[in-house]
Amino acid sequence: MDSGAEVFSLHPNCQGGDHYLSAFGNVYIIFQSKGTYHRTSNMNKDSDGVDFPLHSACRDGLYYWGIDSYYYFVKPDDKWGVQYYRCTNFNTNQDPDTFSFHSDVVNFLPGGLSISQGSAFGKWENIKTISNDSAQPLKWTKKITKKVGYTKEKMSSMEHNWKISMSATYQAGDLTAAFAKYQFSLSAEYGGTSINTEKEDWSEATEVEESIEMTIQPNEKVYIWQYNLGFGKESVLFCRDLKITKTSTPPTEIPLPPSTQ
Repeated sequence: MDSGAEVFSLHPNCQGGDHYLSAFGNVYIIFQSKGTYHRTSNMNKDSDGVDFPLHSACRDGLYYWGIDSYYYFVKPDDKWGVQYYRCTNFNTNQDPDTFSFHSDVVNFLPGGLSISQGSAFGKWENIKTISNDSAQPLKWTKKITKKVGYTKEKMSSMEHNWKISMSATYQAGDLTAAFAKYQFSLSAEYGGTSINTEKEDWSEATEVEESIEMTIQPNEKVYIWQYNLGFGKESVLFCRDLKITKTSTPPTEIPLPPSTQ
């Protein structure tokens, strides 16, 4: 419900923040590049507005939030794994404490899949190579088989400890697919690829045939490539896009649109 909601313009001092949170009855705005934060009791009027330097221990958080009497932020993955940090003053780093996330929570964090499954990647995979070793042009007309869709079983281990009542329109595997879409859309800083995969086929991966007709010149090789995305070393989304080249070097172009994350 959003009953009685009102919309206000942001005061110029409150615009352009990287993170916004509420604690201690105030709003705090994090400006990462400046290494500062702005505290105010009203973002429309900038009442009681004041800037403070961020303590070195409180910089570069991946995500910030607050409750009545604490600030929190997610720390980048380090040798202890992904953690979150708590304190009561971002300027003096007062009352600091660090906690580890439960493994079942990690996947729900921004960039969490890159921690549990490995960083996202997109690549062209060679699925067929045709050679013409004769002295005459070769007319090649055949159907090739390619896999298209999402391999749900490779991501299903994520759901083993989740207790979710699935509806008739929301089946097992749909949530992991949503997480994967979001992870692919994130920047490399969060283990993503900055790619929008919304228009790809996210149904269960199946093998489909595609007819290809071409003429291969004498002593020439032709390489057929398919684009896929995955995490770590495992491909999980096989795209429809094919590309034909005359070199064994994979194409460099990305056939999917960039994300807006």
